[in-house]
Amino acid sequence: MPTPPFTVSPQAINLIAEISAMVERYAIRLEQKDGLLLHRANRIKTIHSSLAIEGNHLSEDEVRDIINGKTVVAPLREIQEVKNAIRTYDLYSSLNPFDVKDLLKAHAVMMEALTDDAGKFRRSGVGVFSDKAVVHVAPPAKRVPILIDELFEWLQETKDHLLVRSCVFHYEFEFIHPFSDGNGRMGRLWQSLILGKLNPIFEYLPVENMVFANQEQYYEAISQSTKAGNSAPFIDFMLQEIYNALKSHQEGFVSVSDVGINVGIKSEQFANILLRIRQNPRVSVREMALMLKISSRQCERLISDMKAQGLIKREGANKNGCWIVLKQ
Repeated sequence: MPTPPFTVSPQAINLIAEISAMVERYAIRLEQKDGLLLHRANRIKTIHSSLAIEGNHLSEDEVRDIINGKTVVAPLREIQEVKNAIRTYDLYSSLNPFDVKDLLKAHAVMMEALTDDAGKFRRSGVGVFSDKAVVHVAPPAKRVPILIDELFEWLQETKDHLLVRSCVFHYEFEFIHPFSDGNGRMGRLWQSLILGKLNPIFEYLPVENMVFANQEQYYEAISQSTKAGNSAPFIDFMLQEIYNALKSHQEGFVSVSDVGINVGIKSEQFANILLRIRQNPRVSVREMALMLKISSRQCERLISDMKAQGLIKREGANKNGCWIVLKQ
């Protein structure tokens, strides 16, 4: 069984320990009563970010609208990418990350109507380009089935920590570049699936969102690993992103005792809205949106969720009414 070349740095060892501890706290958080809302919100972020990395220009709100069955005016290919990603992530719990057949099955759904060879390995050479320069020339097409089989065999048999395995697999998958299109989104999905075997919370932890915010570093980590012939730089980068994702979400679950409410709030945005209402019960949605630096549409959705959660209510007309903060 060929073993991919990698080393585990002291930084990676420390991150593995910290991530393992944070995962348990995050899992408990997702079991609380607003966990389903968090699942949904994180799934939207995951799909939006993973596709945005590949050049899809639809906003997070537009992705949400497509998920909700609303009409979105945008290029048909970009809408199709979102619809395909929704269907693929809906398969998450049924996909076996150690089965090559499931990889091909997922790719067939992810790339349906986007490429002629969806669900099949590429049959020609491919390269990765940046500013018209070749960054990486993938192995010959005839080698792809062999290399993928070897990679999956290693994934199944190795005793390395699943956090490390997921990162090594992700890098090696991108190096092989087994498909004519869709390699990036499939690599990120498959790392998530592998992590899901460590803890189910990784189905709803949008690591892709963190990668999207650090795209240059993501590609640089791949480039450094390729130059070194060792995926250590990529392991360090991805473990740091997983840690950042957990830390960000943990910090978002704040208690707003500072504004006099004895309830747990599912996001920092909820807490900020409550704070604005306490400061000015007659504040408008538009004013809150400007303060929070989000769109009025997004602010309206947050307020709607807060009403549904019994956190706030509106009394009086839109123009002359006021917000009431409720206690659970």
